[in-house]
Amino acid sequence: MSICQKTILLYSMLSLYCCSEATSANLITNGGFEETRQGQALGWMDLWTRKPGLGEVALDKQVSHSGSYAARIEHRGEDDWSFSSENRLDVKPGDLFTIQAWVKIKGTGNTTIGVITYDEKGNALEWAFGERTSAGPLDWHLLRSRFVIPRNVVAIGPRLIGYRPATVWLDDFSLTKEGNVMDMRPKDMPERLSISNAAISLTLHTVDATLSVTDKRTGQNWRQRSLAEVVILRSAKVGDSIEMTLLHGPSGMDVQTVLQLEPDSPEFTVALSAKGDLEQPLRFPHPFVTEPGTYLTVPMNEGISYPVEDKTINPMRLITYGGHGICMPFWGVTDGRQGHMVIFETPDDGAIRIQRTDEKLCIAPEWDSQKGRFGYTRRLRYVFFDKGGHVAVCKRYRSYAEKAGLLKTLEQKRKENPNVDLLIGAVNVWCWEKNALSIVREMKSLGIERILWSHREQPDAIKAMNEMDGVLSSRYDIYQDLMDPQVVEQQLRGVHPDWTQDAWPKDIMLDSNGEPRNGWRVKGRDGKMYPCSVLCDRQAPKYARQRVGAELKTHPYRSRFIDTTTASPWRECYHPDHPMTRGESRYWKMELLRCISEDMKLVTGCETGHDAAVPYVHYFEGMLSLGPYRIPDAGRNMRKIWDEVPERVAKFQVGHKYRLPLWELVYHDCVVSQWYWGDYNNKLPAIWNKRDLFNILYGTPPMFMFTRQVWSKYKDRFVQSYKDVCNVARAVGYAEMTDHRFLTPDRNVQQTSFANGTTITVNFGSELYPLPNGEKLKPMGYHLMAEK
Repeated sequence: MSICQKTILLYSMLSLYCCSEATSANLITNGGFEETRQGQALGWMDLWTRKPGLGEVALDKQVSHSGSYAARIEHRGEDDWSFSSENRLDVKPGDLFTIQAWVKIKGTGNTTIGVITYDEKGNALEWAFGERTSAGPLDWHLLRSRFVIPRNVVAIGPRLIGYRPATVWLDDFSLTKEGNVMDMRPKDMPERLSISNAAISLTLHTVDATLSVTDKRTGQNWRQRSLAEVVILRSAKVGDSIEMTLLHGPSGMDVQTVLQLEPDSPEFTVALSAKGDLEQPLRFPHPFVTEPGTYLTVPMNEGISYPVEDKTINPMRLITYGGHGICMPFWGVTDGRQGHMVIFETPDDGAIRIQRTDEKLCIAPEWDSQKGRFGYTRRLRYVFFDKGGHVAVCKRYRSYAEKAGLLKTLEQKRKENPNVDLLIGAVNVWCWEKNALSIVREMKSLGIERILWSHREQPDAIKAMNEMDGVLSSRYDIYQDLMDPQVVEQQLRGVHPDWTQDAWPKDIMLDSNGEPRNGWRVKGRDGKMYPCSVLCDRQAPKYARQRVGAELKTHPYRSRFIDTTTASPWRECYHPDHPMTRGESRYWKMELLRCISEDMKLVTGCETGHDAAVPYVHYFEGMLSLGPYRIPDAGRNMRKIWDEVPERVAKFQVGHKYRLPLWELVYHDCVVSQWYWGDYNNKLPAIWNKRDLFNILYGTPPMFMFTRQVWSKYKDRFVQSYKDVCNVARAVGYAEMTDHRFLTPDRNVQQTSFANGTTITVNFGSELYPLPNGEKLKPMGYHLMAEK
């Protein structure tokens, strides 16, 4: 049988997917919940919740997708839950399955269908394999996925899982087997193909489409573990490259793949191209298996490390196309010296998945569709290094970013706009009190000399601030949210002054179903939450030019903070008058920021941050704050002070054993990083000192948020925080961070170095640390050494 015939055969096999309920038996017992006993669904386990007592499941006769019943899950916790079928099914590598279910969600939680995979010893390998997820609120919606069984998996168990508070209805849950993709692999294909240069050798294992790499400098060998979604139909060595045709089981597409070895460096690239629909993400290449003692380096906001043997880390998916994913499109694995990294050279529709293989964390890339299609050629770059650890990872990416045109320093930006200098070493202050000038004058009289005043003011107050040395006048703005006028009239007491209401409905963003995309949610008079619509990014710059240009004629701000633009993801728009891919969304988001910073000549800030915006902005509010580890609902009720520190905040947000200054190692001299406005220095007084120490170690300024009462009560503490942090931030504000080191094995003592010769040592521990000059660095203290 020819390759073409094999492909046609598999397409025929996959076509069963369109009518699987009619042609394939449902392997889930009682997936429609019609078989009951004493009010319980037969064939299903009890609801499991992370914290006992926070949920229950019942049969619902009033709400169902079909038949008489649906399962209704009530969950009141912030953590996860699961509802599992009693079926555990025997499987073989290469088996192709379709899993689908109808779900309805009330609340803001999410829910996911998938299967647990088991090895021959009965150990769970993955808890949500082949998953598809939807978030609430949501009316009846079909979740559907296709997946291929990997090697070492002998059984699966279907289930529904979810996170956060929600009511979830589940009905018509089915799992069907469609065939085995391994039957398509040519029997005469060589088992491996290899190419090499002076630094590394690269081998393709054709049985499972995995790669292995040997670093000739160290002898280190890296080997991938198959996710089994692809089968190689053709492969050939062509000079310093390997070319192959992959058959992607879930979609049935042929994926043309080229592995290209760089001639003079320990690097290779992977290029994937295909034509056809891509209903769910393509997962290829496979993840490299990690070794004990290594850690993942993940540029989640500022950066974090995950020891691969840490059982407390939950699997997660992080997009490359928005600030609440990874803020630079790469990841790495290292033991502190040698390791490897992967760079997304086409990040507009990419993601990483952190998962466990052989009980250790690893990372695999994923490719989302471009408007439902595979679209353009997707590219990754793999880099292997023999020394330098996470610093080497960051410096290699900095070199890549410079060639990509992303590296624009604050020194360069200051030459274009001298007001940039007012930002360097300035504390960002959010205060909504009237008579702001009296507070600013008092702050300056107490030694707080450099201030970014972020709240909007009247023209006279702005002019007075502009006349003060060291004060940068700014205000909040946003070009994302707007509300349906009917909702405004019926449910709201007014609209936010910065919503672009004139854009309704002609310039709002539509999803693939022609429905408005949802943005920020606000509470109506009836107590319910109502979602804003989203302004199409293609249309945003014209509204900014109109608003900002007119306002600056009477309000002489020197700076402006643009909310959400780099925090929210690049989005697809299906409006016929202004359609966009994610790549086009990124372009227009950057055009908005360029308009503010270059055309309007304002010092420009944006939320959370993403390196696509580095050439156009001067500071990021939220880069220091790791998104998943902020306090709950950090974007609301920002002025509330928290007395108790949530566990995830203590462990990760200010966890010196996990955090890494990845962003600073790449972009410290390009953009000023700050905490999030719901996660500022004085937000949790119990960890205020530790936040200050991170600012000092990273050479970044603090953020304060206060009322007049809070300022009056704690002004001495605010002054001390400013003096400790901002002198350091000013001293290194224009300098590249050249190094970051752990001086003790427990990571309690850390050190950063900067291109201007400054070295900063911080002791997060509880014991004295001896410095080379004979001094003792006290616990929760710091030492700064400047070049003479």
